[in-house]
Parts: sequence; C-alpha cells; structure tokens
Amino acid sequence: MKRFLSLALVAVLAVSSLLTGCNKDTTKIRVATDATWPPFEYVDTTTSEIIGFDIDLFKAIAEEAGIEVEFINVAWDPLLAGVAQGTYDAAISSITITADRAKDMLFSDPYFAAGQMIVVQIGVNSIASKSDLTGKTVGVQLGTTGHIEVDNISGATSKPYDDIGLAFQDLMNGQVDAVVCDNPVALSYVGKNATKLKTVGTAFTDENYGIAMPKGSEDLMKKINDALKKVKASGTIDNLSKKWLEK
Repeated sequence: MKRFLSLALVAVLAVSSLLTGCNKDTTKIRVATDATWPPFEYVDTTTSEIIGFDIDLFKAIAEEAGIEVEFINVAWDPLLAGVAQGTYDAAISSITITADRAKDMLFSDPYFAAGQMIVVQIGVNSIASKSDLTGKTVGVQLGTTGHIEVDNISGATSKPYDDIGLAFQDLMNGQVDAVVCDNPVALSYVGKNATKLKTVGTAFTDENYGIAMPKGSEDLMKKINDALKKVKASGTIDNLSKKWLEK
C-alpha cells in the first residue's frame, strides 16, 4: 500500500513539475487598447467583450509567439503614457508610428497603412479638401494624428473628444463642421450613416500602425515581430481586412 502511495505521489509531482514548466514557458502580458475606434477596437455591447481588427490580429500574434494576453481597455492619453512608463507590456490601438512617439516607446514592424480623411454632412459642398477646413471647427480624437494634423491647418479649430463616436454624433447634429480621423474609421462611420455623412476626397496623409512597447522590451519586440511576419505570410491580415473592413 505504501508503495502504491509512493508511486502515486511521484506521479502527482511529475505532473506538477510538467505544469510548472509549461507555466514558465508561457509569457503573460498586459496589452492596452482604447476600445473606442471601430472597426479596429471597440466594445461589443451585447457581450461587453473588446473586439475588432487589432484584437484579432494580436490574438493571432500571441498564439504564434506563445504569449498569453490580458487586454486592458484604457483611454488614449493614459494608454500612450502607460506604455512609455511601463505600466503596460504592449499596446495595440491603431497607433501610428511617429518619430515623436518613438522617442518614448518601441514599435513593432508596421502592420497596416492608413491616412487621415475628412467626413462632413451629406449636403455640405463647401469642404472639398483639408485647405477648406480653414475657419471651420473640426472634431478629432484627443491626442491622435488627426488632432495633430488639424492643429497644423492654419485657421482651423480642432475640437478634441475622448471618443471619436462623440465627434461623429456632434457632426450629425451640426455641432462641428467636419471630422478628421483615420480612413478605415471614417469609412466605417460613413457606411453606418450613409444618409447623413460622406467622406471628402481621399486620405491626405500616409501613416503606418504599429504595436507599441516600453523602451527596453527588445526581447518582446523580437517575439512579436517574428510572429507578425508569420501572421502576414499566412494571409491573416488579408482575412481580417475582409472580416472587419469590407462591411
């Protein structure tokens, strides 16, 4: 009987050791996202889950890299500050790679090309390009490249919002003259409000999204970049574009 108990104990310890080893091999990271930017990251009102293009992409990267992920929903400015300060291990949130941001954080290889686009009410014909925003009030999301671009237009007044959806609501209510944001987001809102909104021209900037990480995260960045290359090669990004952007 003691022999059987000893064998059982050995078996339990062996399994425990295996499980412990597995846990050591699995990296768990906290990934921040500002879930107010459909179709890239937003909260499903039915399930309360964070969903979108970026979320599916990072899940695919994490699976390829052997990383366990906890997504944290956080507002845009605290997100960037949190990455810079090391509060979060990474962030995926339609983050444009810029020289200024690269001073405070690391970026993965680019995964999506975007640009700023103007949206106006359906009956407005006086705004045909960004130069026509002079003298106009323009809704933007606080701290984004859209905000920066509007502030650089002479005579234009930016009206920043924490949630880009609120900017579009004000546009439809006539509280702002236009909204400037990333083209996939602009097209998504216009598609859902086709009788009220329209885009103007084409995107007037060239930008690339990247996954942000704190300085000193070179090991994690290599894992993410290696996995991202494999995900790209597998056609996952094309499939996600069809799923989230071609609606």
